[in-house]
Amino acid sequence: MGFLAPEDGVHALDLCAGEACDLPVFGVAVRYPAGHVVPQHKHPYGHLIHADRGLLRVEAESGQWLVPPTAAVWLRSGVAHRLVAPVGLQAHGLFVREDICSHFPTADCVVHVSALLRELIMALARAGNQTQSTKRMRLLGALLIEEVLAQPVLPLHLPWPTGGAESQMQHVCQTLLDDPGDGSTASEWADRLAMGEKTFHRRFLQSTGMTFGKWRQQLRLMSSLTPLMQGIPITQVALASGYDSHSAYTTAFSKQFGQPPSTFAANS
Repeated sequence: MGFLAPEDGVHALDLCAGEACDLPVFGVAVRYPAGHVVPQHKHPYGHLIHADRGLLRVEAESGQWLVPPTAAVWLRSGVAHRLVAPVGLQAHGLFVREDICSHFPTADCVVHVSALLRELIMALARAGNQTQSTKRMRLLGALLIEEVLAQPVLPLHLPWPTGGAESQMQHVCQTLLDDPGDGSTASEWADRLAMGEKTFHRRFLQSTGMTFGKWRQQLRLMSSLTPLMQGIPITQVALASGYDSHSAYTTAFSKQFGQPPSTFAANS
């Protein structure tokens, strides 16, 4: 059971086996080539997404997540999302029945993946294997719920402005997403949008829930994870991400992720 072949340009999910078993938690697994994109879609289930390598990008109306192999994204049922695989990877998707979702986080988020949680995700992703007993899969699903709740929520979410009224803020965010090193100040953005600087700050905070400075720093740090995993020198990553120096980038990275970029790169 899994995604239909991405090389054939097909993006639908084959969930028949899991649905037929009536398991509270079931899963699928698929290998995606580098650069593969799964167009926006949604499921009538809660959805836990994990990739075995690289950085899987998950995009939804409420925000974007960059997910390393040590983390997984939790999405509530019915949340439309798009997947982007910058490198070749295997994705594991778990689906949680709506009546079970109350046991999971109440908001879309990224959770740490412990060694035990990783093994549970991989085992449940094989739920369509007829050699697996239903009793065993139910027990694994129950243990997975407990293990997810024991994991810390990670700061890998980038809130995104929603609604037509926020089109100006969406333009700002998209421009910065395309070029995280863009050094335009809030005052410069306000001038471009023909509004006062205080108005710009107020509208940005209202539409994203974060200040402009904090949002941009979050974007820069999240965007820097991919080149770090590709082995690009830290100083080069720092400058491309809009930081003035290696030390300034390292300080911000360590504060955000709890480890210096050198450690993250070595463990990737």
